Amino acid sequence: MRNTVAFAMNSEPSKQLLIIAHAPSENTRLLRDAAYRGACHPDLEFVDCVVKPPLKAGPEDVLACDAILLGTPENLGYMSGALKDFFDRSYYPVLDKKQGLPCALYIRAGHDGTGTQRAVETIVSGLRWRWVQAPLILRGQWQPEFADQVEQLSMTMAFSMETGIV
Repeated sequence: MRNTVAFAMNSEPSKQLLIIAHAPSENTRLLRDAAYRGACHPDLEFVDCVVKPPLKAGPEDVLACDAILLGTPENLGYMSGALKDFFDRSYYPVLDKKQGLPCALYIRAGHDGTGTQRAVETIVSGLRWRWVQAPLILRGQWQPEFADQVEQLSMTMAFSMETGIV
């Protein structure tokens, strides 16, 4: 029924969720893939998902999206250098154009992740993006549940986009 109604009304425009995830290890690749799965839930009809590593993403990707999910490992108490590089190249080109952009973050932290969280929050605050939920910090030894948590985060974000909550 929904497809018929949407088609009759010239269909709703798709919204784009951009996932920028640094995935240098098998576990972080599992998290990135889980984020993609969540954003591609079969019940989602009007959300497209683009996944890029930070070194391949740039301001044009941010300008084209409707929301962004960031993923990074904790590196020496900080975000990955690749994610920092993405922010360095994208900050000023998007600063005045994407204020209020809905965003979320997951951190794969071998320790506590608070330094990484603080660093990303500082940049996001400067960009004036809007957190849709508190950062998800996946602390300690690897647990398979981490992938489920990231998938849930991404799915919630995508459904929130589709329904107009964010």
